[in-house]
Formats: sequence, C-alpha cells, structure tokens
Amino acid sequence: MTFRRSAILTYHSLDESGSLISMPPDRFRRQMEFLASSSISVVPLEELLVRPGSVAITFDDGFSNFLDYAAPVLESLHLPATVFLVSGYCGGRNNWPSQPVGAPDFPLMGWRELASLPLWISVGAHSVTHPHLTRLTEAECELELSACKNDIEQHLGRHIRCLAYPYGSRSARVITAAGRHFDFAVSTSLRFLSSRSSPLDLPRIDAYYLRGSFSMEQLFQPMGALYVGVRNVLRNARPGSWS
Repeated sequence: MTFRRSAILTYHSLDESGSLISMPPDRFRRQMEFLASSSISVVPLEELLVRPGSVAITFDDGFSNFLDYAAPVLESLHLPATVFLVSGYCGGRNNWPSQPVGAPDFPLMGWRELASLPLWISVGAHSVTHPHLTRLTEAECELELSACKNDIEQHLGRHIRCLAYPYGSRSARVITAAGRHFDFAVSTSLRFLSSRSSPLDLPRIDAYYLRGSFSMEQLFQPMGALYVGVRNVLRNARPGSWS
C-alpha cells in the first residue's frame, strides 16, 4: 500500500459510552495495530509537516482513561502521540462552562499523572477553560492561550509548542494570537493535510468517523478522501461540536 496524504487523527475519551467523543478501547487498539503494521509513518505532531505521507495521533482534553487504554497500546507499538490539556481543569472533570448539554462527564488527568507520561507522549495546550476563542475579547483570548502554556510548562517542565483550538473555534485574530505563543495549532477541520495547510491551522480527522463500518484501513485507501469529504459536508450542515 502506498500512502501519500498526511493526516492528523483526533481522539478524546476511550470508553464504551458511545458518546460523540468516545472510542471503544478495543477498536482504538485495533486501529493502532493497523497503523503499526502498515507502511504509514506515525510521527510526532511537530514533525508532520516535514514528513510527507505521515500520520500524527492526538488526544483532546486529557481524559484519565488515556492512562488506562491509550498509553499501554501506544507504548507497546512504539507510537508517539500528543495530548492537549485544558490547564484549568487538570485533575478535575470536563465540566467547563461551554460544555454542550448531553456531553459525558469524565475525570481528567492531574498534574502528577501528566508528569509521569513518557517523553514520546507530547503535551500541548487546549486553553485554560475550553471556551470558544472567537467569542472572547482580544485580551481574554490572549490570556487563555498564554496562561495555559505557562501553566503546563511550569507544572511539567516541558516546552509547549502546539495548541488545539477548543471546538475548532478560530478566526484570523485568534490564529494571530496563537502564533505569538505556539509553532503549530490544530483545528477540527475534517480534512487530510495539503500543501496549503498552515502550521497554525492544521486540519484533523476525528476518529469518531472511524468507529462504524468505515475502517482505519479504508481511510488510507483511495476512497478515504471521498469519505472524509462527504462527512465534512454533512458535519458542517449541522451546528455544534464537542472537540
């Protein structure tokens, strides 16, 4: 199999609830086993733009079940990943004010747990309180980004280079603010990367769309681009996001 398109995969919680942000742990394991056994290079997010035809794995929010189900699988298969943290809620639950009604309520990793993550698990920023950044004033947006980065760096002693926009909410003003603090930023745009992808507005493919009959294997076949395009159109036709 020859793979030419680069992609960033998005996961949130690994659990059996069936929610919009949930992936069954067994299916996640099978997806990772496919990637590890394929000819596709799985690389750290920071290397994606200089490694054409590669894949990066990301997790939003920092759910505690990452330690139970994701970390052991990734370690056994020698796959890197990035976890994006909501710094003001580390050690708490995902009950930030902007959380949509009906979203599942799960525990998040605390600073001590995060400090135990191996270096091949990168850490990124996902704001302090998970707001829609485009709804904030310029000063509020600046604080959400800078304080999150500083919180993580102070607690974990890691240099933070990457941001995930909460809910994919961004504008030219928000992207400019992100560029003052980060080298890379990812959105929720449901697309493969292209030669036109900006380092501060990288699209991702949410694994939610790979937990049904359409498999990870099919995603990296010629039909994958068509499937992602159709799903993108359908998703944009309905409001709301839990990312």
